[in-house]
Amino acid sequence: MNSLFNSALKQSSSVRRDLDAFAEAPATSSPALQGQISASLTSFSRIIDDYSEMAKKELIPAKQEKARERIKNFRTELVDYRQYFDSLKKDREDSQTVHNRAELLGRRPHHSATPENPYAQSSLPNASPFAPAPGTSLSFGASPADQTRESHALREQSFMANTNAQLDEYLERGRAVLGDLGQQREMLKGTQRKLYSVANTLGVSGDTIRMVERRAKQDKWIFWAGVVLFFAFCWLVIHFLR
Repeated sequence: MNSLFNSALKQSSSVRRDLDAFAEAPATSSPALQGQISASLTSFSRIIDDYSEMAKKELIPAKQEKARERIKNFRTELVDYRQYFDSLKKDREDSQTVHNRAELLGRRPHHSATPENPYAQSSLPNASPFAPAPGTSLSFGASPADQTRESHALREQSFMANTNAQLDEYLERGRAVLGDLGQQREMLKGTQRKLYSVANTLGVSGDTIRMVERRAKQDKWIFWAGVVLFFAFCWLVIHFLR
């Protein structure tokens, strides 16, 4: 149980360190760091669950109560870490949205309200083919089609960024699961070696028990043979002394 407690402490420190690194620059942090934090939080939760199961099997009440207090603190830390991580991800998404919008606005061509020739509109008659049609006005800014394209491009870019972040998160989770499987494999190997040792010990104990049983059977035959010889000797002594 102490090993699980130490593992939980190490995992908590690792998550706190990654969150601090993420908080320094949420907008420029890599999606791989987010995936690593998600995998660390999942591993931390699993370690807490294992520690809780071990605490339920503790026979000493004082140690069990101490373990329950530690588990309570660990679960509180886990909730705080997840809330902090969610807030950092929201800040990153907001900053990316603002950055993408500014980038798209920078690419959009600007329509100037002032023509190249300032006397063009005052000198041209209304019947000029270059004059705007009746019932229409000059456009100051983007048209509805430009705004639609801008919103579609913004949503597409946000979707691609979220997809990349989720893929990195899944990859980090896969690496964490692979690492846990490797640790479990080592634990199973150690358990197998212990079982082999116990089996060998039981085999030696069985040979010893069988040897003791044979010796006890031999001693029993020797005892009854001695009893028979003793009574025969007593009968001979009584028979010849009469």
